[in-house]
Amino acid sequence: MVILAIESSCDETAAAVVENGRQVLSNVVVSQVAEHKLYGGVVPEIASRRHAEAIVGVVDEALVQANKTLADLDAVAVTYAPGLIGALLVGVNFAKGLSFASDKPLIPVHHLRGHIASNYITHPDLKPPFLCLVVSGGHSHIIAVEDYTRMKIIGKTRDDAAGEVFDKVARTMGMPYPGGINLDKTAQNGNDKAFVLPHPRVADSMYDLSFSGLKTAAINIIHNASQKGEEVNTADLSASFRKAVVDCLTEKLMKAADDFGYKKIVLAGGVSANSLLRERTEYLCKQKNIEVYMPELKYCGDNAAMIGAQAYYEYLSGNTAAADLNAAATKSIEEG
Repeated sequence: MVILAIESSCDETAAAVVENGRQVLSNVVVSQVAEHKLYGGVVPEIASRRHAEAIVGVVDEALVQANKTLADLDAVAVTYAPGLIGALLVGVNFAKGLSFASDKPLIPVHHLRGHIASNYITHPDLKPPFLCLVVSGGHSHIIAVEDYTRMKIIGKTRDDAAGEVFDKVARTMGMPYPGGINLDKTAQNGNDKAFVLPHPRVADSMYDLSFSGLKTAAINIIHNASQKGEEVNTADLSASFRKAVVDCLTEKLMKAADDFGYKKIVLAGGVSANSLLRERTEYLCKQKNIEVYMPELKYCGDNAAMIGAQAYYEYLSGNTAAADLNAAATKSIEEG
């Protein structure tokens, strides 16, 4: 089954052609990072406009690279939730028009389900059930993937997402957007024991996460030093902060794996590219004799190949949409 997939939930306009959920025939991504870097983060209105300008060319290029025409497709898939509502609407409306014009089924895909499915591309032998840590700029979830389209949230952040705090702390240290990537690189030359940072706990949940207090503690160190005319060693603070975030993530992940008896763990989302998170997860899983799967780095960030991968399984489960499909800024992964 050949699916054309479209992704426009944030600041990447992407299209891909994917066969049978595992084989990527093309994967085209046009990033807006250079423009949003001027503002230190994504400006939603600008993102929406750039999607509208780029989407025709991106879809055309995906078809050309895959050596396919609309007639060769079996379905059109699109990210419809969650994300920036204006950005999502560009992709959803384009996909609806394409589906109608080509008389192909329309498959709605939840963005986080797509991130999980990026692992099906990198690891063709991977099958549910497994426990997945989805970490990105807007999400931090521990998810029980019971089947390809049946998922249950075990734990999630109560406030900021891991990627969000990486970006905000990096920006406070003067690093350019996207801050998380630059913080990760800077941390590799630092001492992760140089600063003592909190590891917040959520009193009424064993598996939920909280990063707001940790973020504030790091930012306060920077501001206090600035007020005193002192300089903070950014490499040391980056390393200490990165370790604190990764410790929080892996502690909850491994506890959930132990408590629910999982022997297969998966990472997904933009922050799954973080070098320490990958290294630490591999180490802990090896200690406990747990299989671990991570997406290839090029599939960690937003892309349409992952949407095409998940779309295949959504279609098999009977999940298609009519012409009244709408975008949603927020939607639980459990609802699909």
